[in-house]
Amino acid sequence: MPDVVAFTPPCPLHTPVLFLIYKRPDTTQQVFEAIRQAKPPRLYVAADGPKLDVPGEAEKVKQVREIVLNGVDWDCEVKTLFRDENLGCKYGVSGGIDWFFENEEEGIILEDDTLPSQSFFWFCQELFEKYRDDKRIFVISGDNFQKGQDCSISNSYYFSCFNHCWGWATFKRAWEHFDVDMKLWPEIREKGCLEYVWSDKSALKYWTNIFQSAYENKVDSWAYCWTFACWLQSGLTILPNVNLVQNIGFGIDATHTTTSREASKAYQLTYPLIHPEYMVRDVQADNFTQRTQFRKSFMRRAVGKIKRCLK
Repeated sequence: MPDVVAFTPPCPLHTPVLFLIYKRPDTTQQVFEAIRQAKPPRLYVAADGPKLDVPGEAEKVKQVREIVLNGVDWDCEVKTLFRDENLGCKYGVSGGIDWFFENEEEGIILEDDTLPSQSFFWFCQELFEKYRDDKRIFVISGDNFQKGQDCSISNSYYFSCFNHCWGWATFKRAWEHFDVDMKLWPEIREKGCLEYVWSDKSALKYWTNIFQSAYENKVDSWAYCWTFACWLQSGLTILPNVNLVQNIGFGIDATHTTTSREASKAYQLTYPLIHPEYMVRDVQADNFTQRTQFRKSFMRRAVGKIKRCLK
């Protein structure tokens, strides 16, 4: 659970929230309680359908949906997209986000295992106001994977190429660039355009392999497609100087985060926010993230999972 630190919202929350749920009642309940405390005026709930060949999954899916439908006790407009069939991560999540932006121009996106501190909601809201018309900004994320390194000593956040999605927010104008089929990947691969993002050969090889696997549908992930879309447009992500969202989804019911390890804690951000005076990607911080979050061992596990799926 996030550290209990007093946080007083500077104003009411007026930003809509998309809550992506599936089959995990325990984590869903925790994340919903954080949303309930923040009291967004509009709550969108998208739920993938159960796998019919998995015993007991339909009951879990039904239970998860009831947690949200029976729990809204504040003045809130609730819209739902409850699917009968299972679309999987790639199409289930991206389809839910597509639906969200058919109705909204911007918003916060939380999955059923991303537990935010309260300041995360207002962090996103304030930065929506500041960067709404700045097309360089594609993502506002609540994640910080710098392991205590201070990337911006005097500021509340920094700019990155990594669109971390364990609790994040974006604009419709940015999501319009998303292509789940990654149709431009062959051209980008042949022209060597990723070299403009990564000069390091190991990082370049890593992301080339990842994008190729996503393009060939060998990995069930919408997030790699979204990273590709952001990089294609040179989109920047805002990352907080302290971590604001805790991933509580590690375990056997998770789709991707099945490895047992301690999830990062979530903290409250100090207000008022201190904004940077310039907008430049922090390459040193990004290089650290590449080494520690996307190193070869992560790739070996991904390749192993792909091979198992293909058997």
